[in-house]
Amino acid sequence: MGAQPQQALAPIENAHVEAAYARWAPVYDFTFELVMRQGRRAAAAAASRPGGTVLDVGVGTGLELPMFEPGTRLVGVDLSEPMLKRAAARVRRGKLINVDGLAVMDAMRLAFSDSCFDAAVAPYVLTVVPDPAATLDELMRVVKPGGEIVLVNHVGAESGPIAAIEAWLGRRSAALGWRPQFPWAIIADWIAARSNARLVERRAIAPLGLFTLARILRTA
Repeated sequence: MGAQPQQALAPIENAHVEAAYARWAPVYDFTFELVMRQGRRAAAAAASRPGGTVLDVGVGTGLELPMFEPGTRLVGVDLSEPMLKRAAARVRRGKLINVDGLAVMDAMRLAFSDSCFDAAVAPYVLTVVPDPAATLDELMRVVKPGGEIVLVNHVGAESGPIAAIEAWLGRRSAALGWRPQFPWAIIADWIAARSNARLVERRAIAPLGLFTLARILRTA
């Protein structure tokens, strides 16, 4: 059941993502900070675990790192080294002593042991990775039972002018470094296929409901 939406996704490879975000890195904050701010705040609020450790996958330039509660220990990973360099500078400038580390890492092959984080947050990531289901598998693997995966993601329109625009942009996914078309079924089917995953929240995020926050519980 989960394979059909996956096949409809525009193809994208890590090489496309790395090249695109090397270009985006110098202007990323200026271009995307405002439109994605509410989603990052909502994700950080949902994922914060004072006294616990949270994995931030696709941390990028670190825009959401100052938004977590100070008592939350953070580890950030991203495929793009130029983006991570900017995140490291943000950590130094902000004296974010709760950030334990930043590392170049593939979201589909996380170099962490099983069940080692209290939560994992992946803001605006599933539209970027070549295999969203494999990424969700990895997030579930590294989160402890009773912990959560917190996602913020654009979910594509099913019809109308927005869907047409997304389809047009979708043919340029490799150059953009992300997929404008992304059906909710990708996430819903992944959850439905797993006995240890349960959706505990799904809600639209400002501006204009362009993004969706989803919290997925890893059951015991």
